[in-house]
This record gives sequence, structure tokens and C-alpha cells, in this order.
Amino acid sequence: MQMVQMAAIDKADTAWLLVSTVLVLLMTLPGIALFYAGLVRRKNVVNTMVAVFAVAAMVALTWFALGYSLAFSKSSAWLGGLERAWFSPMRLDAAAGTVSVSHLAPHLPESLYALFQMAFAVITTTLIIGAVVERMRFSALLLFSALWSVLVYAPVAHWVWESDGWLNKLGALDFAGGAVVHVNAGVSALVCAAMLGRRQGYGRQAFEPHSLGWTAMGAALLLIGWFGFNAGSALSADGRAALAMLVTMVAAAAGALSWMLVEWWVRGAPTLLGVLSGLIGGLVAITPAAGFVQAGGAVAIGLIAGVACFWGATWLKRRLGVDDSLDVFGVHGVGGIAGSLLTAVFADRAIAGVDATVLNQLVAVAAVALYSAVGSAILLTLIRVVLPLRVTAQQELDGLDVSLHQESQN
Repeated sequence: MQMVQMAAIDKADTAWLLVSTVLVLLMTLPGIALFYAGLVRRKNVVNTMVAVFAVAAMVALTWFALGYSLAFSKSSAWLGGLERAWFSPMRLDAAAGTVSVSHLAPHLPESLYALFQMAFAVITTTLIIGAVVERMRFSALLLFSALWSVLVYAPVAHWVWESDGWLNKLGALDFAGGAVVHVNAGVSALVCAAMLGRRQGYGRQAFEPHSLGWTAMGAALLLIGWFGFNAGSALSADGRAALAMLVTMVAAAAGALSWMLVEWWVRGAPTLLGVLSGLIGGLVAITPAAGFVQAGGAVAIGLIAGVACFWGATWLKRRLGVDDSLDVFGVHGVGGIAGSLLTAVFADRAIAGVDATVLNQLVAVAAVALYSAVGSAILLTLIRVVLPLRVTAQQELDGLDVSLHQESQN
């Protein structure tokens, strides 16, 4: 535990990270909750929202207990130690005028740094829900989320963002979570969807979204929150944060228009869901590059991401044959992979301070994807021994709102 005088804490940077943390939490509650709930059928709206809120609460506590320590303690190249478990180093001594800080952000109170990183752990885990909605047993989802946040997310965060993490030492660039968040969640989502199996009627009947209006509101909240996600990752109220915010906006705009135009050409009509999906795809792809590229590079990343994510959510999804309900892999997985690789192409050394290589980015993506896939498969296999992963056929037919929660969306 490192204690410093409160006067050593940068008040401007602290204020910015307080705001950024709130913005990142806004992405999950209510951003993801609304985005996902609008896309499912009416009979599963309550279940989807309960899942997002409950998993967010669960991960907040697993992060407090073990996740933060395993991710952000110096121990080995593969995993942190337990010295920060239960947030034990977080101290404030008002009489002595001292406060604890992390070695990764000595200008900020560690309590704030840990909370900011908690918000990342929360949204990463809740993203997976989109692949398993309308059929996964609620108890199995909670157990999987708790274990995944500690055993999959925390080690990957340590590899990439802790100073002694092996991917960090390799030189892989991931400013705000292209690999840690999006590749990690996207690949896990694909594995979960494959192991659960398809929903009843998949491919034979149309699964109409409950409310595209809700999804649009969720997407807007995600866009706003993403400014804290990317610009907050600068951990300072400075020029890098400002640039990260700028490139986040232009990449999102490019992604939205890119998907829209491709869909218009392929299907004959631009759709609201297409614009929203492209917006998210652009945001996903700029995430690893946000603190390393100029605005022109960000536009290029967004344009490429819109096309890549459209391909991932359509052609690739059909080829894989997996019922990834809300295209978590198609958008977050594919977008995260594309963005991570494109970071090396468009990174500006004057900003990044290092030379990025496609090989290093490819190693990081492959390592995270492999670990995420294997780890998720093992966890689901073990959970299946204890309880069923999937609801009964009748519960799925009736809808999970009433069958699992005894509530309904009226």
C-alpha cells in the first residue's frame, strides 16, 4: 500500500475521472439494459433487464473481493496477487492528510482508480448477456458471470494493462479495451451461444424486436458513456483525453454511415437498427486506438469497422450457424479484432510514443480470444454439472419474464 499526501493528488484529473467513471457506468445502466431489452421479444424484456442489473451488481462485488487485486497487483506476468483483495489497501487518513494510491495512477486516489476499472469489468461481463438472452437459466447466468469476471476478465486485464503483464511488456497497444473488453466478451459470447444451442424457432420464424425506440435510446447512452470509456482511459484531463474524445465521435459517425450504406446497397433499404449497429461497431473498433491515432485514422477505422461488423453480423453469423441472439460476437468480437489490428496500421508514433506492429496486435488478439474461448467453455461445462444451463422448453415458449420472474412488460 502506498500512501501520499492529499496535496499530491491532481484535483483536475481526479474530477475528470470521477465524471468518466459515471459515464462508463451509464453505458451499462441503463445503456446496455435498454439496448438489449429493446431487441428481444416482448415476453423476455423483464428477464433481459433483470439479467443486466443483477450481473452488474454481481460483478461489482466480485471485483471488490478478488477481481481488482488479480488484475492490478504486481505479481507475475500472468496474474496479480491478493494484496488488494477486498479493497484492503484503500485508505484515507484525514488526520494525517494522506490517501492511498495505485502504482498505475499515483496522481489519483486508488479508490477512484479501482472504481473506474470496476465499471469496465461490469460492462464487459454484461455484454455477454446479449448472446444468451431468451434461453439461459438465470441462476446459471449469475454463476457464470461471477466466475468469468474473476477467472477470465481479471487475468486478461492484467496481461494487457498491468505494467508487468506479458502482453503489456510485448508492446501490444490497447488504450481502452479492444482486446480486454470487446474481443474477450465477443469470443466468450460466441462460445456461450454455441454451447447453449439455438432458440426454439431460430431460422424458421422472425424474432421481432420489442422496441427499436428503446434500443435507440440505449445506443445514445452508450455513445455518451463511451466518451468516458475512451477519454477517461487517459487517466488525466489533458490533450490525450481530448483527442480520444474527438476520435471516438468521428469513428462512431463513420461506422454508422458505413454500415448504413452497405446495408442499403445489399438489402435495398437503410434501417435504424443498421445505423445503431454501425455506430456501436465504430465505437468498438476505435476503443483500442483512441489514445494513439489522429482524427483521419479514426475515420478510416470507423469506415472499415462498419463494413466488417455488418459482415460479422450477417454472412459470418450464417456461416457459423450459432444463435448469437443480439450479435455480440458479430459487432463486439469482430469490431474488437478489427480495431486492435487497425491500431497498428493507424497509430501515430508522435502520440503513442512507441511503434505499434501488426504482429504484436495479432498475438494479443489471438491470446485473448483463445483464453476467453477455452475459459468460457470450461466454466460452462463445470456449471452444467451443478445445474442446467438452459430453461425448459415450456419456459422458453411462455417467455422468461413470467416463467422465471413472475413479472411481465405491460
